[in-house]
Amino acid sequence: MAQTVALIDALKQVLKEQSITYSQVADHLDMSLASVKRLFSEKQFSLTRLDSVCELAGIEISDLARRVERARKISHLTLEQEQQLVENEKLLIVALSALNQWTFEQIVSNYDFSEAELIQCLAKLDRIKLIDLLPGNRIKPLITTDFQWQKNGPIQRFFETQVQHDFFKSRFESPGEIRLFVTGMLTRTSNAIMMQKLERLAGDFRRMHQQDLSYPLDDRHGTSLVLAMRPWELELFLRHRRAGSEKTF
Repeated sequence: MAQTVALIDALKQVLKEQSITYSQVADHLDMSLASVKRLFSEKQFSLTRLDSVCELAGIEISDLARRVERARKISHLTLEQEQQLVENEKLLIVALSALNQWTFEQIVSNYDFSEAELIQCLAKLDRIKLIDLLPGNRIKPLITTDFQWQKNGPIQRFFETQVQHDFFKSRFESPGEIRLFVTGMLTRTSNAIMMQKLERLAGDFRRMHQQDLSYPLDDRHGTSLVLAMRPWELELFLRHRRAGSEKTF
């Protein structure tokens, strides 16, 4: 029933966007205006009538379904929701696993959760609309492809205080690892161009992540990419600068 209601609401929005009136719908369905208004208010459409109104609007029922799906997805959590994750280690592990499309069975097999604990965590994630917990303990992430954590929010601060230190302990010499450090002097224009290139690279990473979600878990490896650039001078140099010679960007 909830899905039907969402489809009808989406259809009403499409009709409004296209300036299609209930009178036009009534003519198309060969029904009275009062009957059409009742259909929409009670949200009691037969599949045939729903398909017919979609035809009037020049869309398919599948288009409505995609619109409903997009509307349910989120591009970020609130600060309070992120705080809930960083305050609960197991909840954070489950959240990140779920967003990477791990199944219930895979999480239980790989981490020291009881099934009851895992269900409890998944229920919390369902309540904050990060996932749908479906029958049979199936997990459906509800995030957009450009989902991001809050800037300077709890997750980013968690990264800075804990993850970042752990990440850079590597010498970056093993297969699949690379560390590049490049320094030089750039103009504002060149800096802006490099920033755009880094944004595109981050976008490529997100797209590959989405594409690779269709592969078996055994073929996917947790991978992190850190991109950073800023006008910057070593503290060593700053200590020896003459007063008033500091540069501002």
